[in-house]
Parts: sequence; C-alpha cells; structure tokens
Amino acid sequence: MSDPTPLRVAVIPVTPFQQNCSLVWCTETNKAALVDPGGEIPRLKQAVAQTGVVLEKILVTHAHLDHAGAVADLAAEFGLPIEGPHRDDQFWIDRIEADGQQYGMNWCKPFAPDRWLADGDRVTVGNQSFEIYHCPGHTPGHVVFFHRASELAFVGDVLFKGSIGRTDFPRGNHADLINAITGKLWPLGNGVTFVPGHGPTSTFGQERQSNPYVADKALA
Repeated sequence: MSDPTPLRVAVIPVTPFQQNCSLVWCTETNKAALVDPGGEIPRLKQAVAQTGVVLEKILVTHAHLDHAGAVADLAAEFGLPIEGPHRDDQFWIDRIEADGQQYGMNWCKPFAPDRWLADGDRVTVGNQSFEIYHCPGHTPGHVVFFHRASELAFVGDVLFKGSIGRTDFPRGNHADLINAITGKLWPLGNGVTFVPGHGPTSTFGQERQSNPYVADKALA
C-alpha cells in the first residue's frame, strides 16, 4: 500500500546549539535530502540508515556554522550536490572554519555550493518540489524551503516559535528580517507548519497571533 503522505520529515537536533537538522524524503521514490546538517555526522548517518532512504542532496538555508558545519564532509563522503544558500552568504562560508574553532566545533569546513539559490527558484527531492524564498535579515543570503503540497516550510533562523532570528551578526538587518517574515512567509498561509532552526515547530497563523516580535497586533 502506497504512503499517502508525499513528504516525510525527521528532525535531528545537532551541535551544542541544538540546531534542527531535517531529514526530508519523498515517499514515492525514497530519495532524501538533509536540510542544514550542522554537525554530528554519525547521528545523521544513523537516521538515514534507520529510515532506509537514499540521500540525494544537501540543502542549506544559511551558512552559519551550526547549520552548515558538516556540509563539506557529508557532501564529500556521499558524493552529494549542495543546493543553497543564496550567494550573499559566501562571506559566512569563508569564515566557517574559523568560527568553528572559536566554538570548539572543529569539524566545520568551507564548502562550494553546486547551486546558489535565489527567490523564485525551486529545488526537488525525489518527486517533491520546494519553492525558494530569499529571506535576508538574519544573514543576507538566508533562504526558506517551502513544500506547498504539505503546507510545510523549513525556515532556518528566520522565525521561531515565539521569537525571530538575531540580526546583530555581521550584515544582519532587522528591517529586512521583518519584511521577509511579513512579506514572504505570511502570504503562504496561516495553516503552514514550519520547522525552525532551533526549538519546536509552530504555524504561521499561531505566530501571527502570539509572537511578540511579528504578531499582527505587535506590528500594527
């Protein structure tokens, strides 16, 4: 009997920052991608083995060390293409090894995306298609992956349950972040569930009601 759910997800918190790496796979083809593999490669490989999926690519929302620290090694070990982030995060890739050493995450290495992503692009995992939204503010090259059929978004550090991404890093911009959330994410619909870079999932509708930073009443 075929699986009625076209896309399945396993969230695997990794690194000392407990970053939500997501293993996503197409149930029709069993092809999979890792979204934001920041570290702990043995744990990620164990999750792949347990689900029995076939890794097809790596997807990256942005190039901070806790989201992208293990990208280089995973891509090399499995021969995987890397898609994302937007090219404006190149400077974060350039410094990822130094940042990793500063935080005791010595596995972090720079990588070369096989495909930079831009607003309006699409990426595929098996037969499933994700829409790309460029959402700068936390980092200038941050992107969001949206699976419309499942009303599911992988938002990295743009938005959290009850909070939003920090903008005090180099080239962060608070106004850009608010504009990205309200102008790019909210139009996708209140029913969209999102997997943030850290912490529990929520919905856009819930955040529009109660998030102290971007609720409708907070921005009115």
